[in-house]
Amino acid sequence: MRIPARSVCTAIRDDIVSGVFERGSRLAEEQLARRYGVSRVPVREALRTLESEGFVVSRRHAGACVAEPTAQEAADLLEIRALLEPLGAARAARRRTEAHLKVLRGLVRLGQERARHGQSEDLRALGGWFHETLAQASASPGLITLLTQLRHKIAWMYAVEQPGQPGECWTEHGAIVDAVARGDAERARALTTAHAERMSRSHRLRTAPLAPPRSAVRGSQHPVNTASARH
Repeated sequence: MRIPARSVCTAIRDDIVSGVFERGSRLAEEQLARRYGVSRVPVREALRTLESEGFVVSRRHAGACVAEPTAQEAADLLEIRALLEPLGAARAARRRTEAHLKVLRGLVRLGQERARHGQSEDLRALGGWFHETLAQASASPGLITLLTQLRHKIAWMYAVEQPGQPGECWTEHGAIVDAVARGDAERARALTTAHAERMSRSHRLRTAPLAPPRSAVRGSQHPVNTASARH
């Protein structure tokens, strides 16, 4: 059974974003293959994909390494997201399905409930699902791919401070969904622009490495989820 390179790519990306692999550290194909329980072929393909996404760079005499983005590159990501998310919301207002609306409204209800109870960890996950669903509702594959990559890279480069009044964030989400449901593309765009700009102020660049001791990385094994390979 051949493990898809996309599964390996997801596993490596997740470990980069979570800080298992430090920025600038070398990504040796043989060690990665052992870690994820796969051959070197899908690892090699995954590294090429991650290089195209900006998570990995190829260095002479070192091979593949985790990228080391600058503060300016990180700031650019927030600016790009502030432009693309409103576009996605405007398209969602024109192209969304009833299924999208049902999921978005359900997430808003859950978010408002969790905000009332101060369950901040749940709010982070729900916020991610909300923006992912809103992007999916745009029915624009290229835009969805860009927004997904942006979310991964921003999570890698930034820590997000929980807003003092998280309920306000979910009130904004609810207003965006209302505009999308009415098919009001311009209002959906304007509300999402204001929301993205406000949320950008809660992002702080990560300064300390998150990686565990190198011995822990070398000695661990993280088998790739092979469910997709069986279908």
